[in-house]
Amino acid sequence: MSPSIDYFSKLSSMSSLTSDDPLRSPSPLSSSGSVSPVDGVYYNPRLDPTNYLEGPLSPNPATRLRQMLARPGIVVAPGICDGISARCALEAGFTCLYQSGAATTASRLGQPDLAIATLNDFVGAAQMVCSLDPTVPVIADADTGFGGPAMIARTVTQYARSGVAALHIEDQVQTKRCGHLLGKQVVSREEFLTRVRAAVLARDSIPGGSDFVIIARTDSAQVLGMDEAVLRLKMAADIGADVCFIEGVRTKELLESTVAALAPKPVLVNVISGGLTPSFTTHEAEAMGAKIIIFSLVSSVAMVHACRAAMQLLKKTGTDFASAQGMDPKSFFEVMGLNNVVTFDAMAGGTAFSTI
Repeated sequence: MSPSIDYFSKLSSMSSLTSDDPLRSPSPLSSSGSVSPVDGVYYNPRLDPTNYLEGPLSPNPATRLRQMLARPGIVVAPGICDGISARCALEAGFTCLYQSGAATTASRLGQPDLAIATLNDFVGAAQMVCSLDPTVPVIADADTGFGGPAMIARTVTQYARSGVAALHIEDQVQTKRCGHLLGKQVVSREEFLTRVRAAVLARDSIPGGSDFVIIARTDSAQVLGMDEAVLRLKMAADIGADVCFIEGVRTKELLESTVAALAPKPVLVNVISGGLTPSFTTHEAEAMGAKIIIFSLVSSVAMVHACRAAMQLLKKTGTDFASAQGMDPKSFFEVMGLNNVVTFDAMAGGTAFSTI
């Protein structure tokens, strides 16, 4: 890992420190002679939101997401679970996607969201999703970061290399569960902040300067109460988290008060039908002040209903005619980008797909 830059002190604070100041000690991941936190607040002038207010949307997905966060309007990211759901989301016109950990675990492993999927599972899914339209930002679940600080740094690096625009890292214990299940346990504030700090330092270590977005998520509201959850996110924002995410906000009033308490940091809200958070619409969430809304299981639950119905119909009738609803193989592949592949092949001089 290349040395990171310590942005925890603004230049004015840096200039006021002398070489023998006891606060002046390099971090294990910092460049030599870097300045440790003075006022406890991270500041990176390159990532200041005002830098992203104007100009055309960038083809770089992380930069584009920062532009979307800095400008008016809520960012709507439907949860996708595989290539088919990602294609359908893009076809519907969504400009941001969410790679849900629960959905990825279900689609890749056929397992529940109980800390079963690994970093490799998540990265493999991300590489595929991000390749479909590399300009569309993908926000990806990173669970607890899959280990200690060094492993969290590896997670950030691999996600960024895969084309992911942002990840969220949480404060559940390593044997975590879906945030909308009961019985959650969380780590201490200190361990949570260590996870966030590791993610920020890893992002700032990426050569060339990365716009990768770090989202701090807390599941402590259901365990320790809303006051503790808000405090944890305030502290996470102070050490460099770009976006704050309280899982399981139960009421409109709680979401509004959370947004107010964390301002000006953007707040993400996760809506799952039947989960802990009410089924806010995108317009309602925006009116409450949320900047990002994700619908984690929108594609996965729809797929269970559709696939279950198709399988039961096949079992009952002995044919897939009704469930196909008139979609032939070519029509299916067109949703998967058939025409783009055929056009590209022809442009390169290929003739294999001249007739399809």
